[in-house]
Amino acid sequence: MVSGGAEARNNGGIRLRSALLALLLSLLSGGCAMIGPDFQRPQAPVAEHWATSLDKADGGSVATPIRADEEQVSQWWKAFNDPLLDSLIEEAYRQNLDLQMAGLRILEARARLGIATGNLYPQQQSLNAGFGAVGISENAANSAAADLNYTDGSVGFDAAWELDFWGKFRRGVQATDANMNAAVAAYDSYLVTLTAEVARTYILVRTLEERISVAQANVAIQRRSLRISEARFKGGLVTELDVQQARNLLANTQAVIPAFKASLRQAKNSLAVLLGKPPQQIDRILGSGGDIPVPPVEVAVGMPAELLRRRPDVRQAELQAKAQSALVGVAKADLYPHFTLLGSVGLRASDSALSATGGSNIGDVFEGNSLEYFAGPAVSWDIFNYGRIKNQVRMQDARLQQLLINYQNTVLRAAQDVEDALAGLVNDRQRLVYLRQAEKAAQRSVDLALLQYREGLVDFQRVLDALRYLSSAQDKLSAIRGDESISMVRVYKALGGGWQLRRGQPFVASETAAAMEERTDWGDLLKQQNRIEPSVETARQ
Repeated sequence: MVSGGAEARNNGGIRLRSALLALLLSLLSGGCAMIGPDFQRPQAPVAEHWATSLDKADGGSVATPIRADEEQVSQWWKAFNDPLLDSLIEEAYRQNLDLQMAGLRILEARARLGIATGNLYPQQQSLNAGFGAVGISENAANSAAADLNYTDGSVGFDAAWELDFWGKFRRGVQATDANMNAAVAAYDSYLVTLTAEVARTYILVRTLEERISVAQANVAIQRRSLRISEARFKGGLVTELDVQQARNLLANTQAVIPAFKASLRQAKNSLAVLLGKPPQQIDRILGSGGDIPVPPVEVAVGMPAELLRRRPDVRQAELQAKAQSALVGVAKADLYPHFTLLGSVGLRASDSALSATGGSNIGDVFEGNSLEYFAGPAVSWDIFNYGRIKNQVRMQDARLQQLLINYQNTVLRAAQDVEDALAGLVNDRQRLVYLRQAEKAAQRSVDLALLQYREGLVDFQRVLDALRYLSSAQDKLSAIRGDESISMVRVYKALGGGWQLRRGQPFVASETAAAMEERTDWGDLLKQQNRIEPSVETARQ
């Protein structure tokens, strides 16, 4: 029969356990809202239309038609109708080493997300086992009745779980998820740069090849004029001055060619690095020469607001701010109490002759009466922190504000990039018209000057001037043809075209993934790379 006092104690214990159970269920249910701000995309100034007119440049006669074609933006290099350029961009996408590193940073960020997600569950879980021999001094305090020499063995499991009552760990998941998506945006941003740089460098190579060819053609013309002047000098019709002036012009034109060849070699070397190849292989890939790629007449620019959706660097800036917003919540959670569940269960036995059961043996460790355990909640609160936690919150909030402003600045600079590129394209096309007219007139001037010089109607200075104008006009024409094509590349780079090339493709090549799996257990992560694919609206959530 249970006494009244014992019954009261039992009822009190039941009520205490019930209250603790209710508290734990409340904590586990996450009934409290997450601390910290919920991210909202900041407003950024976006114009309704472009400032640069694509109709006709002031005083000009060239118009640039506009087409709203997303496919043309995503694979803009195909508009040049140059199969070699297409293959170079494809090879750079497969082989460029900087892009491969950007893909590996995505896997690193995905692994970090797995770490953050794991913090939602018991943070400490460990199996342990131990065996030891104990010897106690006979002269130690309270050792008279003790078992001074024994062996001890134990097997157990310990766990500690800080509950996510204030949303600290959920905010951590939000931050790492946003950072992972920002890593994808960084990959896309580099891919935009890579495709544009391959096209720009390839166009530069072809432009330099043509400028060398033009210079060599002018050398041939100037040699002919030198021979004419030498013949007239030998015939006593002119002085040696004509001959020396002709040689001076020829030598100066010849001196341009080595400079062009050095620039050509450097451009080819740069292209080789972009393709992930040694420079020795690039000549075989490019062949003996080719025409400067001709840009399309039309340009697909769309509207300024579309930059927010298409430009990866804009998405990256927004996602970085989103990640930082969650970190403000992580810091704020430290201002509040921490609730933790602690537990330990195990088996222990010793070969002591003084145990409560009249003696035990270490072999009894797996007997039922060797069970020992501890379980219960714990609360801790970081008070008297001398403002350290509050200032940590302030620091995170200041970083958030920096990133919000950085997002707005990124949007403005994206618009500036497009405006600058459009202005360059429009005016390069107008310059091209004028330089074609100048080159045609210069060519006619040379023909007339040489004819009149042979007949003695003009002095040699007229011939020299005509040859200089022709050489300059032809070189400028070749250069502006390359500039026009490069300006078109800059337009599409500014519009954020090119990253779409990797849609449906893994971020890490199969050969690299196989090498990584051979040395490390990656689970299904390497096989599921295509699923690390934030939608266009990821950053809008």
